[in-house]
Amino acid sequence: MSDKLYIFDTTLRDGEQVPGCQLNTVEKIEVAKQLEKLGVDVIEAGFPVSSPGDFNSVIEISKAVTWPTICALTRAVEKDIDVAVESLQYARHKRIHTGIGTSDSHIKYKFNATREEIIERAVAAVKYAKRHVEDVEFYAEDAGRTENEYLARVVEAVIKAGATVVNIPDTTGYCLPSEYGEKIKYLMEHVDGIDKAIISTHCHNDLGMATANTLSGVLNGARQVEVTVNGIGERAGNTSLEEIAMILKCHRDIDIETNINTSKIYPTSRMISSLMNMPVQPNKAIVGRNAFAHSSGIHQDGVLKNVDTYEIIDPKDIGLDENSIVLTARSGRAALKYRLSTLGIELDGSKLDGVYEKFLKLADRKKEIHDDDILMLVGADTAENRAVRLDFLQVTTGMGVKSVASIGLDISGQKFEEASTGNGPVDAAIKALKKIIQKQMSLKEFTIQAISRGSDDVGKVHMQVEYNGHVYYGFGANTDIVTASVEAYIDCINKFK
Repeated sequence: MSDKLYIFDTTLRDGEQVPGCQLNTVEKIEVAKQLEKLGVDVIEAGFPVSSPGDFNSVIEISKAVTWPTICALTRAVEKDIDVAVESLQYARHKRIHTGIGTSDSHIKYKFNATREEIIERAVAAVKYAKRHVEDVEFYAEDAGRTENEYLARVVEAVIKAGATVVNIPDTTGYCLPSEYGEKIKYLMEHVDGIDKAIISTHCHNDLGMATANTLSGVLNGARQVEVTVNGIGERAGNTSLEEIAMILKCHRDIDIETNINTSKIYPTSRMISSLMNMPVQPNKAIVGRNAFAHSSGIHQDGVLKNVDTYEIIDPKDIGLDENSIVLTARSGRAALKYRLSTLGIELDGSKLDGVYEKFLKLADRKKEIHDDDILMLVGADTAENRAVRLDFLQVTTGMGVKSVASIGLDISGQKFEEASTGNGPVDAAIKALKKIIQKQMSLKEFTIQAISRGSDDVGKVHMQVEYNGHVYYGFGANTDIVTASVEAYIDCINKFK
């Protein structure tokens, strides 16, 4: 009989810590429902004490999903745990995830404590959480750089205190796969009572080894992995859910199974990429747009003769339909609704009508509509309810002439118009915008990315704008890159506090 590996998804907690990727509660519920369809065992829904928004999200996600365990993160602090308990009141299966740093660096510089004091605080936190919920997970922050003998003492103490899961994070992404695997093996062999808890991995990708470290941990006894969709997360990100799931599916010699419905991987990836405005790199394993593309003549020849020559994964296994309907200006609502459904989005009535109208306008400008185009259209719906909206934009530019932009804005129902010259069309348009929005703000970052390929492509623009000492993140998408840039700037302005 195969061993069971539990999938702990932290897209909505660790993944959401990426600057500019914050979701509102409605969006988090949408993601949580998709994660339930995907088959994750545990959803880490947030850090309730950190903000009212996180607290409310944990409550609403608890109501929205049925069978996954809902987990709330805390520090080893009683107030944190009290707030987490309250946020989990509606969860059918609830878990508190509490912990403390265990490396000498954390003990000395973060807590100004001793090793013994850290063990005392760890045990106290687990015991306190155990009074309220049966399922308590403990994390030993920076376990990757914690000396193994001391880490074993911590793990043994928290298991005796009642921890049902113990998380061994490589917080800084420092470990080599051999080191991390050896660490898990050491714990499995030296901790009294290790059979009473599940050991979990939580690996970061700072040196590009998150997936390798996670797999090494699993092969040495860990039976829970903490992962995110598309590998998103702080700094260089976390272990990718889709990579671990497909490694185990492809390598049948590893007799370990998960509950993941792999056919939901691709739509889940695209949904989260769209909602978080976080593009998936083209060469990303499993879900990148080039993951099943073959440009080398030798590779193409081999694939045409037998797909197994260069493809180890059937695209249909991750939800990619090779015979998917191609959407054009002649496609109807039914085709659009079907494609949205395959991407994990269900729309009906007026919402579908609104997206369909935008779809037709975009299809008139493009030969084919791609999945990312559709997701962009769905995400663009939210912009219509913002206080500041773009009414019109007209730009004159070219070699040997000064760029001039005229812009019209609708601000809470009032119309404003301005014009300006600039060093290029984007500069001219933003200067005209600033004449209307008379605030001291400065552009800190400006990134353009094409969704697919071609001169008629939709371009995505990501911006960071500084205002009143705070940095705000904005996003825009349009076949006209100047318009996309202005929409991204306006998105930042709508977030000003």
